Amino acid sequence: QVQLVESGGGSVQAGGSLKLSCVVFGVTYSPACMGWFRQAPGKDREGLAAIYHGDGSIDYTDSVKGRFTISRPNAKNILYLQMNSLQPEDTAMYYCAATYCARPQGVDNELKYNYWGQGTQVTVSS
Repeated sequence: QVQLVESGGGSVQAGGSLKLSCVVFGVTYSPACMGWFRQAPGKDREGLAAIYHGDGSIDYTDSVKGRFTISRPNAKNILYLQMNSLQPEDTAMYYCAATYCARPQGVDNELKYNYWGQGTQVTVSS
């Protein structure tokens, strides 16, 4: 059973940075598709960044392009999200997601991801 555990959230001031981590437990072969999503209070969950281990392709939603960087080192069972230039509107619960796949799944549909972590809170103050 795939288990995802996020860490690295916290409170920062606007303009600051955080690096989120997501470790995959419980499997011999980690899912090829992984991504980061977030949900702010009163809002729908939003896809931020996704990576496909098969060819290394990466997809970002427009609001985080140039500020956030998703990465997945060769170890395969860990996923990162480097977040720079954080703004108050980035305040949300951040989730790691994964699914077994044969092609990139992107960030536009959370239903494509079958496994989810419990989330890590990011709070950005002005």
